[in-house]
Amino acid sequence: MQSHCSRDFAQESSSRTFYMDTVSTCFVEETYRVSGKEEEEEEEEEKEEEEDDSQTKESAFRTQQRQSFRVSSTDKEVYNYTGREICIEEALHSYAGMIWPEALALSHYLDTHREQLNLVDKEVLAIGAGTGLVSVVAAFLGAAVTATDLPDVLSNLRANTMRNTRGRCRHLPKVEVLSWGYDLERTHPTSVHRYDYVLAADVVYHHDFLDELLATMKHFCQPGTTVIWSNKVRMESDLTFTENFQKAFHTSLLAEDGDMKIFMATSRERDRTGWINKTSAVV
Repeated sequence: MQSHCSRDFAQESSSRTFYMDTVSTCFVEETYRVSGKEEEEEEEEEKEEEEDDSQTKESAFRTQQRQSFRVSSTDKEVYNYTGREICIEEALHSYAGMIWPEALALSHYLDTHREQLNLVDKEVLAIGAGTGLVSVVAAFLGAAVTATDLPDVLSNLRANTMRNTRGRCRHLPKVEVLSWGYDLERTHPTSVHRYDYVLAADVVYHHDFLDELLATMKHFCQPGTTVIWSNKVRMESDLTFTENFQKAFHTSLLAEDGDMKIFMATSRERDRTGWINKTSAVV
């Protein structure tokens, strides 16, 4: 997850907590209003019970898209994908250092569609890799992963990736710097950097680099490459990017839950033999 942004961090963190924990605040407030002043103590007890109960209920997103569980309340979160525990340390001072719903949705999708996708020995590029959760899941599924992000993100990304995969997967992931932009043919020529899959989660949000992001996706999505991108619509700019994304690629919607969507995309170009990405009809 590229860390360029200008949005208020506290506000977004608050919405993240609400989305992931789905506390039923409206119901709690309604209960509070119908209680009389003379029943204040009883009302407070009921309110606490309702809040505790609401925190144990899984939302549709967590039930259908996320077959992981959190067993730690510290800045180190432990999830379960591919039948293995994955320990992710969050850097709570930055967007890129936090786990967002898009990464959980994509991790779950990869895990539950392993036979269709067949990542074993596939070259996989993770752009805006952030905490590295999606990269670790892909590595556990047999992929040769290159996890990329901006320089100030790499330390935590590398630590999480190495901690979880060293000696535990078929290919040890690589962690590299990648800044989105238009000069990638010079820095990352497609003759050398070719991938079967490009994975992206939570890369579209309020920042000024959406054009560069799309250019980066187009650069790496060569004939024979499949892009899998998970996104939660938050702002008008998200919708605009999605429209441009669909114009740039052959796209299909793999899964959705409300404003959370997972897209698959392939290049509109053919290679020299006229062959189009063979995975486009598999999923």
